[in-house]
Amino acid sequence: MSSKTKQEYGNNPLEVRETNHYVNEYISGFVDKWDELIDWDARAKGEGSFFIDKLQEMEKNKILDVATGTGFHSIRLLEAGFEVTSADGSAVMLEKAFDNARKRDKLLQTVQADWRWLNRDVHSKFDAVICLGNSFTHIFSERDRRKSLAEFYAALRHDGILIIDQRNYDSILDHGFKSKHTYYYAGDNVKAEPEHVDDGLARFQYEFPDKSVFHLNMFPLRKNYMRKLLHEVGFQKITTYGDFQETYKTDEPDFFIHVAEKYYGDEYTDDDQGS
Repeated sequence: MSSKTKQEYGNNPLEVRETNHYVNEYISGFVDKWDELIDWDARAKGEGSFFIDKLQEMEKNKILDVATGTGFHSIRLLEAGFEVTSADGSAVMLEKAFDNARKRDKLLQTVQADWRWLNRDVHSKFDAVICLGNSFTHIFSERDRRKSLAEFYAALRHDGILIIDQRNYDSILDHGFKSKHTYYYAGDNVKAEPEHVDDGLARFQYEFPDKSVFHLNMFPLRKNYMRKLLHEVGFQKITTYGDFQETYKTDEPDFFIHVAEKYYGDEYTDDDQGS
């Protein structure tokens, strides 16, 4: 595991708006605390069986988890009987995920891969690609977003699906940060909230009980912009959920989950559950 213990943002952290920088953000000191931040029991309770149910309902078994992180979703899917390949751009994260799986008597099949060249390193076709944990917002350029989504699309079988989530940045940008959960899967003693938000940057600060502080710089994706990108890359039907619910017309969700289908059906449909 990398021995780096301090994040580096230079003299002006708000100017750090570069896709490749995530590798420098997920240093060993932060990754070691990540499972403190992501309370697995709380996250499992918050999500329920949403992703497992959705994949089973759509009869998808061979899964590529492109944002493995410390392994939460990969391990849950393995425990539910899915065939899983776990990818991440961070070798430090993959090492942590592998160890977490081993502690639960599971063996992760891992691959380090940059999304923009995913199919160079992942040589198979999948029923579903999942990109969860607000991970896609680490990409700062539209060119990189389109390239990554095209790589996800290409990794799917002809009837495959992409499940991708994001924070509700619309609400943060338009009304300020007032999440009822702060971070829906955060541990009780972890403070996680945006330090700065503008149209091109959401800089989140994570403070742990030992007073250690880490940051992540992310791009604040708007929901309809994300749906537009998915359509333009080629996905035929996109269903958007809020906080794992079928509808979010009355409540402002913390997260959006997009289920994008590649299949060219007889009839084109599109469903934004919040419209």
